[in-house]
Amino acid sequence: MGEFVSTDIRLLQGAHEWFDALLADIHCAQREILLETYTVAETGRVVEVFDALIAAAKRGVHVALLADALGCGEAPHAWLYRLHSAGIHTKLYAPLRRMDWLLPGNWHRLHRKLCVIDAYTVYCGGMNLLDDYWDPHHGHLVAPRLDFAVRLQGSIALAVRAAMHTAKVALPLQTLPKARVTPRSVGQGWEFLLRDNFTKRVRIEKAYLRAIGRAQSEVWIANAYFLPGRKMRHALMRAAARGVDVRLFLQGRYEYFWQYHGARAIYGMLLASGVKIYEYKASFLHAKVAVVDACTTRPWFTVGSSNLDPLSLLLNLEANVAGSDAAFALVLRERLDQLMHSAGHAVEPTAYAARSLTGKVREWLAYSLMRAMLWLAGRRY
Repeated sequence: MGEFVSTDIRLLQGAHEWFDALLADIHCAQREILLETYTVAETGRVVEVFDALIAAAKRGVHVALLADALGCGEAPHAWLYRLHSAGIHTKLYAPLRRMDWLLPGNWHRLHRKLCVIDAYTVYCGGMNLLDDYWDPHHGHLVAPRLDFAVRLQGSIALAVRAAMHTAKVALPLQTLPKARVTPRSVGQGWEFLLRDNFTKRVRIEKAYLRAIGRAQSEVWIANAYFLPGRKMRHALMRAAARGVDVRLFLQGRYEYFWQYHGARAIYGMLLASGVKIYEYKASFLHAKVAVVDACTTRPWFTVGSSNLDPLSLLLNLEANVAGSDAAFALVLRERLDQLMHSAGHAVEPTAYAARSLTGKVREWLAYSLMRAMLWLAGRRY
């Protein structure tokens, strides 16, 4: 089959683009399909994906799917039985018995969203196996969820594939031709960033901090659950103070108590330093992307599963890709610019300062809850 060392890049916005691309690649798969996700719900276009995976397994393709047990809700799962019966290797990560989630040791979840096809094509981003118009907690959505992923082709697939076969995750792999597994660069200008609880605890956070620290013109971040720690808050504030255009595109609709209200507890200090905050209210924002200095000679960007909150940065297994490809950085910047102007609601400092006492109390409670959870888990943030 030969070696693949080139890298083909495509930004996917929303599950519609993601499903279209993923289904096309599944239909063309010849040897192996590996999938990791946090949430699975067999609704809408997920049914098409399952049908395509079953068809691939029937034609001899090795198919394996790992999903987080907590993210998938209560067992039994009809889709697990359906896929397993078709010869697909299915597994739930860290199953929980009733009330097990109360133990801090069980808060370490598989939050990665990865797919590798034929050790060549990679998907990495925020999209679960979940239809754009369906939310497991809120039901039908009137507008699609906003999310991003990236489709890559090249030798970066070998790094992603290896990460999916660690002792903790252990998706079963096919034996590939010797030439296919020769160690190679993961692609010029690209880096695969993992966050685990062993040797890669702070790789994603450090990548953000380096990029923000050297930013000269722009730092644009779209993040679903935004509650960064002291280091990242100060890095954003220092960047804004030296004249960098720092923009945050954040969740504007209520989804979870501590994420929604906890984020607003730190708005004041960010706004006071010159950081611009926009909220997305048309539907749920689930994106985890950033672009820095896209219009300069030293761009940086990241797309992945990691939020900028304590769950992602301190507890969960996460995966991002980051890079310096100038053309991709401009594409991502253009998408974010369009969204902030067309669907973003700017948070004005005066309006924020005038928010209700009830809102302030909720923010304090949410932030305090987050701090208490971290204390119980033995972490500092």
